[in-house]
Amino acid sequence: MKILAIDSSGLVASVAIISDKELIGEYTINYKKTHSQTLLPMLDAVVKMVELDLKEIDAIAVAKGPGSFTGLRIGSSTAKGLGLALNKPIIEIPTVDGLAYNIGFTDYMICPLMDAKRNQVYTGLYEYIDGKFSVIKQECAVALSEIIQEINEKGRKVIFLGDGVPVYKEQIEQVITVAHEYSPAHLARQRAGAIGALACRYYEEGTMVNARDHKPEYLRLSQAERELAEKNAAKKSQ
Repeated sequence: MKILAIDSSGLVASVAIISDKELIGEYTINYKKTHSQTLLPMLDAVVKMVELDLKEIDAIAVAKGPGSFTGLRIGSSTAKGLGLALNKPIIEIPTVDGLAYNIGFTDYMICPLMDAKRNQVYTGLYEYIDGKFSVIKQECAVALSEIIQEINEKGRKVIFLGDGVPVYKEQIEQVITVAHEYSPAHLARQRAGAIGALACRYYEEGTMVNARDHKPEYLRLSQAERELAEKNAAKKSQ
């Protein structure tokens, strides 16, 4: 089984190759350049470094969202274009699930926090049950206070990760009442390696889509769409 994995859902651009459930190559950048500048050169570099013929891959895994609207479009269009050209299926991995999968076996709950702007986060809750990664609360877009309240009510220790942590850490510390930790730097952001590793499970379960049918999942309207809806609502109220 060979899987090409892509994640450009946030500030990070990441590409990885998984072969027989082993990570054989990963290229991850968390810097100022846009994904349109970095993703394809990164993919080309990884493929050349591991001497892979893309015709040999079995599937393409991609972070399907939520996340940055521009980043998701770039990642999805790249995955879709390759899938159509190579006649390979797409494995759609929820971004927040993939981020949580960075954390290995633990008795902590796992809470990814992606900054969704407008005082919201993309988040979810996860755990390991008998060594198996499991979803407690599916990915969603909510106010930070809402997810912290739910964590407090569960009364379990939790580990946070994601680009929302530095944005909201001070607020978290003010209201959280359970034991908690923050992930180390090398696990704190999106990684295509985690997307690919989780995709191996999806592949074995047969959870894939035809490249033609793939599209990103945003969870909420873009800023332009929200502003248009607000203008239309204001006109109707006049």
